[in-house]
Amino acid sequence: MVDDGGHLIALERMDGARITGPEIAVAKAFTAAGHKRSTHLFNAPPHGPALPGNEAFGIQHMFPGKFAVFVGGFPVVVNGEVIGGVGISGGNGEQDTAVGLAALAALREALAPQGYDVVVEADIKR
Repeated sequence: MVDDGGHLIALERMDGARITGPEIAVAKAFTAAGHKRSTHLFNAPPHGPALPGNEAFGIQHMFPGKFAVFVGGFPVVVNGEVIGGVGISGGNGEQDTAVGLAALAALREALAPQGYDVVVEADIKR
């Protein structure tokens, strides 16, 4: 998880998980927080901005190693404001999405008693 500036605030790597997972997850969280959208939306046809011929084609090269344009990154939206991002890596796209939604749902449940509303959706764009 990263804050609204893309700075890492929490990271967990499961025992036996690939060593590349943490770096990929952080890049996904950074991208989701910085661009206020789920990372897979960059490549969603036909208007995904990172697709060839679209306005942000090649954007991932602007922040080498820090910008991810594939499934697994979600902005954290609380009371309508993006306050950070969460990145998931290690499974297939469906699994990473399920884990990301579970993380957002857990945050929603934890913050609801204090009156905060957390968006729990796969396709977040703010």
